[in-house]
Amino acid sequence: MTVIQAILLGIVEGITEFLPVSSTGHLILVSQISHLAQTDFLKSFEIIIQLGAIASVIVLYWKSFLNLTIIKKLVVAFLPTALVGFTLYRVVKTYFLGNNAIVLWALFIGGIVLIVFELLHKEKDTATEDVHSISYSQSFFVGLFQSVALIPGVSRSAATILGGLLLGLKRKTIVEFSFLLAVPTMLAASGLDLYKNASTFSLNEAGILAVGFFSAFLVAMASIKFFLGFVQKHDFVPFGIYRILVALLFWFIIF
Repeated sequence: MTVIQAILLGIVEGITEFLPVSSTGHLILVSQISHLAQTDFLKSFEIIIQLGAIASVIVLYWKSFLNLTIIKKLVVAFLPTALVGFTLYRVVKTYFLGNNAIVLWALFIGGIVLIVFELLHKEKDTATEDVHSISYSQSFFVGLFQSVALIPGVSRSAATILGGLLLGLKRKTIVEFSFLLAVPTMLAASGLDLYKNASTFSLNEAGILAVGFFSAFLVAMASIKFFLGFVQKHDFVPFGIYRILVALLFWFIIF
């Protein structure tokens, strides 16, 4: 992988991490059209690079991570994903990451789900107003929804946001909670991968990871601000249409 390719993947990660379009799916597809070999390093890169995007959440929401009530709810939400993720880590990395068919089907079906959900969903006046008011049971079930995103192409953001809306949270509330929940989730995923594979990285590969990290960090800062503004005025139908079009486009390019 070259520095330019690392920057490109960092930009893709930064744009897509918090949108309901699947950053992992996009990274896999962009890697494919960039003719990058599906090596163990590339698979690790696609996991670890997400730390850059997550770092932007820490910068923008650092006060929330000093609030004990929010931290406890994030822990409760994180536990289901941690258990499922740790159990299926080897299966996901060996059989799911790099599997174009899984990514494209997940993007396509996820797009349909987003559109149908938005056509049927009506937000209630009693919907939970802010992150502080989210219950522990809501937190736990949001975490369960998030675990579905272990399938590349599903989108962690989409899974948690749709799950939160079904559980009775306001749109802006679940979007912000999804941002915060990304921090322990991706720290754990990246930390586990680094623990298992860091010793195999060459000095050049470590530098490539750093380039991807900082590219993702800078772009994600702008992406988060855009998405927060977007959800206050629009629904997710455009993202659903986008997912379907991307799946069809890449299906013809790859297959």
